[in-house]
Amino acid sequence: MKIFLVPLCFLIIVFCMSACSKDDGGGNSSSSGDYFFRATVGGRKVDFHTVNFQGGGNDNRWEHIVVGGYEDSYPSSGGPVPPSLDFEIWRTGGNIVPGTYTTPAEPNMIARYAVQQPDGTLLYNTSFSDDVFTVKIEAISKEGIKGSFSGTVRNMAGQAISITDGSFNLPYQTLINP
Repeated sequence: MKIFLVPLCFLIIVFCMSACSKDDGGGNSSSSGDYFFRATVGGRKVDFHTVNFQGGGNDNRWEHIVVGGYEDSYPSSGGPVPPSLDFEIWRTGGNIVPGTYTTPAEPNMIARYAVQQPDGTLLYNTSFSDDVFTVKIEAISKEGIKGSFSGTVRNMAGQAISITDGSFNLPYQTLINP
């Protein structure tokens, strides 16, 4: 059950932040070319929208981070929600620092790709099998995060999607659109 609640929580947070940024004149949104979250998903190159880097921890440590976004702009007046991609790392009591993090070796890490369908969400992630998903963090601070990622996510039926050439350079808690 936790597997399904986490992406839902992430999507709600991103949606709320997106709505807030529209209400305050866009102060939390940026279209700067310096910031990005992109990857090749199932052979398609995607520059993600409504992208956000969030996280935190105790004693100025990074015990939890989430990076993710949508394949297209989030609909402001209803309509279908575009597919989303995110990854999340937990190190409760520890510290997430520059380095390489890989599933399934990293027990509290997950990558998710969610596709909204009329009958519900088709979820691909790294918890359905021992697929490898790697995140390389080059830099992480209250200023932002930079790195790369690649791997495989799978749905409950066993269908896999390959994610390659992933890269990100994001400010902390600021929505980014290409």
